[in-house]
Amino acid sequence: MRYLIYRILWLPVVLWAVATLTFLVLRLVPGDPMGQVATLIVDQGQLERIRAEWGLTQPLWQQYLTFLGNLISGSLGVSMASGVPVSTLLLQKMPPTIELAVVSMIIATLIGVTAGIISATTRMRWVDVTVRGLAVLGLSIPWFWIAIMLIFVFAVRLGWFPVGGRIGVGVQYTTITNFIFLDAIITGNWNAFFSALRHITLPALAIGLTTAGFIMRMTRSSMLEVMHREYIRAARSRGLRNRSILWVHALRNAMLPVITLLGLQFGALLGGAVITELVFSWPGMGRMLLDGILRRDYAVVQGAVILVAFFYVVVNLMVDVFYHTLDPRLRGR
Repeated sequence: MRYLIYRILWLPVVLWAVATLTFLVLRLVPGDPMGQVATLIVDQGQLERIRAEWGLTQPLWQQYLTFLGNLISGSLGVSMASGVPVSTLLLQKMPPTIELAVVSMIIATLIGVTAGIISATTRMRWVDVTVRGLAVLGLSIPWFWIAIMLIFVFAVRLGWFPVGGRIGVGVQYTTITNFIFLDAIITGNWNAFFSALRHITLPALAIGLTTAGFIMRMTRSSMLEVMHREYIRAARSRGLRNRSILWVHALRNAMLPVITLLGLQFGALLGGAVITELVFSWPGMGRMLLDGILRRDYAVVQGAVILVAFFYVVVNLMVDVFYHTLDPRLRGR
């Protein structure tokens, strides 16, 4: 409990640091957030009034204090491009990204952990060489190329999956949480559930196959290290079956570094797999963040980065707590 409280107390400090860096970097990057507006307005006086309304004419320190004050009060500001509150945009765009990240991590974990165990238990055999070769291939191929190939094969040629989007055109469902799968289960709308599942399969595979390569390599190296420990030799000397040694004794200890990698990868995916979302027309955080950067929409970029940082810290906190649960040696520290 003391460790948990300590980590939670650091959360606002991390968010303040992220918010400050984001604020400064956005204003140091060349470009004017009113650039697009300036092309539409001839009257210079009107342009200056608009800049004053958005607080862009204030000194930098005053803009920063205003930004911190709004952040403390729970306001992330309003989008300069659309005039919509950033909190509303995040509520719309974050659920699709979370769904994509969760499904991608499930696919990556199942493939990566299974392949890592198979590779470790068949060390230096043809199965091990094949699995390692596929892992290196998955790590070497960029997401966008895998995404395009998946679309070409499974959407264009075979027609098994849709090309893009989050749910089929014309499929009706009731929005409660903006998580399609959760809303479909709550309302019992299985047509919407399976339509959303078909749409998320290809983008989740595009991300999951690459991430599975990292997980496979980490699982293999951890398993090989654990299999040479003394308690594994002691278990074998007691006559335990190989299956029991593998799943009960070896895998639990080998999963500790793998869990850390899973937390880091999941936190990274919450930032939005920008290219994958663009290829599949996925309405998530990645596209919103990219559009905000290109438009110099300060409020959108700041709000998105702060929210992603919050989720990233929370996920890593959960990983550390799970770490303490699995490893009793850490509970006294």
